[in-house]
Amino acid sequence: MADEATDPFVRVRGAAEHNLRGVDVDLPRDAIVAFTGVSGSGKSSLAFGTLYAEAQRRYFESVAPYARRLLQQVGAPHVREVTGLPPAVALQQRRGAPSSRSTVGTLTTLSNLLRMLYSRAGTYPPGAARLDAEAFSPNTAAGACPRCHGLGEVHDVTEDLLVPDRSLSIRDGAIAGWPGGWQGRNLRSVVMGLGIDVTRPWRELSPEDRDWLLFTDEQPSVLVAPEPGRIDHGYYGKFWSARKHVMHVLASSKSQRMRDRAMQFVRSVTCPECHGGRIRPAALAVTFAGRSIAEVGAMPLAEVAELLRPVAALPEAAAATPGAGSGESTEVAMRLSADLVARIDVLLGLGLGYLSLARPSTTLSPGEAQRLRIATQLRSGLFGVVYVLDEPSAGLHPADAEPLLDVLDQLKASGNSLFVVEHDMDVVRRADWVVDIGPGAGERGGRVLYSGPVAGLEEVAESATGLHLFGRTEPLERPARAPQGWLHLRGVSRHNLRDVSVDVPLGVLTAVTGVSGSGKSTLVTQVLAEVVRRHLGVTPEDDDGAAVALDLRDAAGLEAFDRLVLVDQRPIGRTPRSNLATYTGMFDAVRRLYASTDEARARGYTAGRFSFNVPEGRCETCEGEGFVSVELLFLPGTYAPCPTCHGARYNAETLEITYRGRTIAEVLAMSVDDAATFLADVPAALRSLATLRDVGLGYLSLGQPATELSGGEAQRIKLATELQRARRDHALYLLDEPTAGLHPADVTLLLRQLHRLVDAGSTVVLVEHDLDTIASADWVVDLGPGGGDAGGRVVAAGTPAEVARSADSVTAPYLARRLGRAGHR
Repeated sequence: MADEATDPFVRVRGAAEHNLRGVDVDLPRDAIVAFTGVSGSGKSSLAFGTLYAEAQRRYFESVAPYARRLLQQVGAPHVREVTGLPPAVALQQRRGAPSSRSTVGTLTTLSNLLRMLYSRAGTYPPGAARLDAEAFSPNTAAGACPRCHGLGEVHDVTEDLLVPDRSLSIRDGAIAGWPGGWQGRNLRSVVMGLGIDVTRPWRELSPEDRDWLLFTDEQPSVLVAPEPGRIDHGYYGKFWSARKHVMHVLASSKSQRMRDRAMQFVRSVTCPECHGGRIRPAALAVTFAGRSIAEVGAMPLAEVAELLRPVAALPEAAAATPGAGSGESTEVAMRLSADLVARIDVLLGLGLGYLSLARPSTTLSPGEAQRLRIATQLRSGLFGVVYVLDEPSAGLHPADAEPLLDVLDQLKASGNSLFVVEHDMDVVRRADWVVDIGPGAGERGGRVLYSGPVAGLEEVAESATGLHLFGRTEPLERPARAPQGWLHLRGVSRHNLRDVSVDVPLGVLTAVTGVSGSGKSTLVTQVLAEVVRRHLGVTPEDDDGAAVALDLRDAAGLEAFDRLVLVDQRPIGRTPRSNLATYTGMFDAVRRLYASTDEARARGYTAGRFSFNVPEGRCETCEGEGFVSVELLFLPGTYAPCPTCHGARYNAETLEITYRGRTIAEVLAMSVDDAATFLADVPAALRSLATLRDVGLGYLSLGQPATELSGGEAQRIKLATELQRARRDHALYLLDEPTAGLHPADVTLLLRQLHRLVDAGSTVVLVEHDLDTIASADWVVDLGPGGGDAGGRVVAAGTPAEVARSADSVTAPYLARRLGRAGHR
């Protein structure tokens, strides 16, 4: 073996992480290396679980023990030897940080530069003192608006929620936000005493009276006269406006039922003090180029760059000294603006110009978040490192993928190595080297089928990647379906959708397409889902439980749906106790199976005994977790297998019960494929297992914790759970990029199941970038033409062939090439 310092290869020997079987492989440095294979084959186990983990382990060994406590560590990988490995940076697919205070600006550190720009070079009102940079941050005590605490929104009531039917009178219950029973009658009597007509329809009352009844903070006491048959003496009743009553319940009621009722009348609204600016008035009064920092934060990045470009282009000789004239013409302004523009230009090159600095990270797709991190790395100036990337093209329109590949080439040209886990064949073709893992998933994978230049993969007969990479697969052909009716949405207005009208065909599969940020997810998983939910009698709510306004003028055709199924990529559970077996309901059948054995019946064990979530049968040392937390002095806490049950989760008595020689813990450790054989004569379990295999998840173990599943895996588990119910009603299925993170071979499996749903009488609408999926759809709705303010319109709609001929669609030329390759109808 060559000297490690000069060896041009990273050499891996004996990698055995997860399903890898003693893998030996050599990977060139200073190159783009693509790791390919079907989902679950072992790509990530090699790229992240072995290479990145080993690089991190070496780095942590060089750090003082006490400092290690502050760092998030990955475990030491199962590998015999790795040589020639440079320091590594991981850029993984992750959903936006779960904090409403994390934004595009904070992810990219652009917010820090912008706050410094306003502090040092902003134009202040006459007589105002200069503010420190932290005064321009909504995340500090010095900067946050005191009313909304820097969030930009407050929870408040709105008239349309408090008074859902304006034709009713107050006596007939127009103010739904008021309490019922005696309290409600008392308030109506008080209103009569105030001289307001409680018998007139709400809409006929004066605007002043309506506003006062709903929103005033006044609480006058009014003498309520005796009423024959109800009260025999007068009393003083105190008035509560609808808002004051709702807010009082939310602030002080101990009854969850009352609090839930009150939340029906509450909506997130823009903070009335900072008007959504999130910071204090003194900071909002400072401007740069005529804009406050909140206004710049709300602008698309493309516009921010154009706003700052003239200042950034000032020659140094023209820049004034600090304190002379406007701060915007100082050298500080020029240098900070130039740095901001340079950083933003990288984001523009990645097709992210439609994002704003204030955009919450929770609203970003994994692909958008990863591209933001890639752009930050490009400006970091690092060289000689390995970047390990997790499907950088996932969630990208083909037009957005091209500039991403250019950025990856720039990182390589700067003297770095790129190890890319990837399913997009266009990205794989651009790589210098490909490592194909397989041939199958789970136990059927874990071998290196090929490692070398891309062209050589064509000779590997057992490679599923090679079949798709070199166009040797047959497209999924089937007759086009005719719509069985239409759902019409008129005047949709939310985010960048402005007064958009869309027609969705019923009884077919529709793909909603367009570049990133064009409005696809807003239309499908938000507006369309909320409209149908409301039709089915469910009030749409935001994450805080507040009611959501329906942002459209009209909807027709909703009566066609009996049910709505939204299949998104959110986790199926937030703790390791939730897993594939429990989520699908399959584990109930397994527990009943073990409870029905002769030994279990003899001992009086019920199905509950075989749950690891109840004290009866679980291991009490780890309380059914299978592992325990280990606290180490001067070292970060870690987890280790439970010393009592050794990870089995159950106590010894429970594990004495076997079925066909296997304990219930051993069943949980089985893959879906193995369990399908073992439980072949258990119909209730087999139905779940069969649908999981149908969507390509045969490699997952039954007990795999929900926290270890990717977003794509979670979405397919939800779809499989739905498929196993086999209903024949007319449901509307909404899916958000269901093929993200899938190998082309797995996409074919998934498409067959989606078409099964349509054949059973349902309507399927999916947000999608994958051209094979779009080509197999019956109907396409293409949004655009760009992202952000440049998008939000329907630019083309029709069959795939019709949309492919559109002159206005960015999707059209890519779809036309795909249909041309397949000789599609």
